[in-house]
Amino acid sequence: MGRKAVLMAVVAAIGLASGGGEALAGPGYGPTAIVSLGDSFISGEGGRWMGNGSDSFGTRSGTDRAAVDCDGWDRCAYEPERIYGASEGDRCHRSDVAPIESAPAAVDRRVNLACSGARAKNVVPTALGGRPHFGVPPQADALSSLAAQTDVRMVVVTVGANDAGFGRLVAGCALDWVRSSEYDPVLCAPSAQAAFASALPATERGVRRALAGVRRAMAGAGYLRTDYRLVTMGYASPLPAGRWIRYPESGWSRLDRGGCPFWDADADWAAAVATASIDAAIGRAASSVGAEYLDVRHALDGHQLCDSRSRSVGPEGPSPESAEWVRRLEFGEGSPRESLHPNAYGQRALGACIGLLYASPVGEYACRLEAGRTYVDGMTIGPTR
Repeated sequence: MGRKAVLMAVVAAIGLASGGGEALAGPGYGPTAIVSLGDSFISGEGGRWMGNGSDSFGTRSGTDRAAVDCDGWDRCAYEPERIYGASEGDRCHRSDVAPIESAPAAVDRRVNLACSGARAKNVVPTALGGRPHFGVPPQADALSSLAAQTDVRMVVVTVGANDAGFGRLVAGCALDWVRSSEYDPVLCAPSAQAAFASALPATERGVRRALAGVRRAMAGAGYLRTDYRLVTMGYASPLPAGRWIRYPESGWSRLDRGGCPFWDADADWAAAVATASIDAAIGRAASSVGAEYLDVRHALDGHQLCDSRSRSVGPEGPSPESAEWVRRLEFGEGSPRESLHPNAYGQRALGACIGLLYASPVGEYACRLEAGRTYVDGMTIGPTR
């Protein structure tokens, strides 16, 4: 008798003894689910926005999904909880278009357990030393409960950028741009790379520990490794290479028009060196625990912040074909924490990548956007090597 047949017989016997009434759930039974864990890149931070509007008032050129009760005079009320739900209150910012929510996968439930600002220790189960974040218990603890109530088919984890200090270092790059000039630019790349490289070994260990914690949580809920897929998704740079930035290095347009106050050389570092380095560390951590790896470094190409192949949204309103898919550096509209994160379009693109992975055999893949296409029909997936 096979494993599932034995389990069904045992459950049937227990049901007869107790009078039944409870639905069977767990590996192979109950409603199917895909789950996301990790930080803001996968939680949905920035999902409020559909591009970056040229108008600072009202609906912000139609890009602000939180705008309500607009009176026709460029005055609106704003309800970010329409996008982030209850997580607007706890600051996890799990948006309604987060990658796991928008992924086209044939499952009954999509569950987002990720939280903006999380580090690897916030994924690790409490039993292994995991820590709460924003008052939210370690994410693997919530996964344990979910896995016992549903048939979890895939767990997607993105974490590590906060451990490595990526956001803080990029913010430092912006400050260096503001306090210098084109005639004597202060470049952050050399010092940022030194700090980043120093942090990566501990980051890789933390990600490996988080993934091992996910394995333990699933095993505790009765899952074998073959019952579900554990996937680590990497990061995409919010910035394109410097040569693609559509604003000149002279003047203030990169700040006041584009929200991308970075020197070309620093954008090159963020896009090529930093993103590639942390993704490589995440890939190694995945391999160490037998997890799959999804490379999304090129999933937003052509639509990154200030990319000359896209543009700010004007009176014509937002469109995924022409808009940027990353939220600009912004302190006046919405939450500053949304800055430099994939917006609603970018998150749908990442969701499309997850959907393509779900439909593919187990393995390591790279997802990229075909030039001139959108996430609707332009995302492709193939082996990383």
